Amino acid sequence: MKLPAFVKYRERTIVGASVTMVTPTGQFDPGRLVNPGANRWAFKPEAGLARRLGKWALDAYGGVWLFTTNSQFYPGTSVRKQNPIASLEFHLSYYFRPRLWASFDSNFWSGGSTVMNGVSNDDGARNSRLGGTVAVPVSRHQSLKFSANWGALVRIGGNFTTVTAGWQYSWIDRPR
Repeated sequence: MKLPAFVKYRERTIVGASVTMVTPTGQFDPGRLVNPGANRWAFKPEAGLARRLGKWALDAYGGVWLFTTNSQFYPGTSVRKQNPIASLEFHLSYYFRPRLWASFDSNFWSGGSTVMNGVSNDDGARNSRLGGTVAVPVSRHQSLKFSANWGALVRIGGNFTTVTAGWQYSWIDRPR
């Protein structure tokens, strides 16, 4: 899309799909329990829907993480499998004016229990996070983003709060 058409574009309903892939990179040592390498592949097919209604925007995504087997897990002779992890994500945004917006964000994921040498473990996740984001324009090409999120439901893993701030610069200018 050329820049003049991009500026005039008005979002309606958008449907999309993606696949995320994690490769077994890093150094894996089967004799160590904690490794910088994973020694397995992971894939996440995901589908999403975005809908703009005036100053409001809603987007939702659903996906599933799929993992290959690690046949050299600690102490190097164990076989570790991980069941799929289903994930859902939602964002409800409000545009006060161009480049000034705020959103409510939430996600939920469930599953991922492991099987070690044929023995199932009760270590699957059933977690959710809530948060918000605000984008504030500073100039024609710059904006600041602030966000925070926290664990709403944490069964497995860390229960933590994240606060971030970011600066964004865009080289795109309105056509004259």
